[in-house]
Amino acid sequence: MRRTARLLTGTALAVAVAAPAYAEGTGHLDVYPSTVAPGAQVTVNTAACGDKGSATGDASAVGAGVFTLAPSAHEGEAIGQFQVPPSAQPGTYEIVARCAEGDRLVKGDLMVALSAVHDQVQPRGSVKTGVGGALGPDPVQTAAGVAALAVAAAGGTWLLHRRARGDGI
Repeated sequence: MRRTARLLTGTALAVAVAAPAYAEGTGHLDVYPSTVAPGAQVTVNTAACGDKGSATGDASAVGAGVFTLAPSAHEGEAIGQFQVPPSAQPGTYEIVARCAEGDRLVKGDLMVALSAVHDQVQPRGSVKTGVGGALGPDPVQTAAGVAALAVAAAGGTWLLHRRARGDGI
């Protein structure tokens, strides 16, 4: 009985402590694009501040500093922009904004990558493994290899045909 009472008391205490923290952070800060390269422009928006609400954003985690979110005509959202510094290191950073009215805090994540997803360069060319291969960067060598294989196949077929007829070699 005492064990059950302790368990229920502990659970109730945890809920009581977590409830104010959860209520303060309601809402979400949308970050566009969510993955950027250093030096890129980022737009953030939230509907958590109300129809005419504004907010003060903080992107100092990534090194961009403080920015303002102003009310917009887009369904009562507050919108703001900041630029990721060219010296930003790759990683995931938390961007926060505090609504001017109600003191509500909203958060969103920004991922900084050396090369943004849409700017990736696809690999091309051959790989030098030391093993060799039929296909290389030189088309003349490739054609010579294919011709040598064709001659060997034709000669082997001719020899097998002679052997099957009994002519010998």
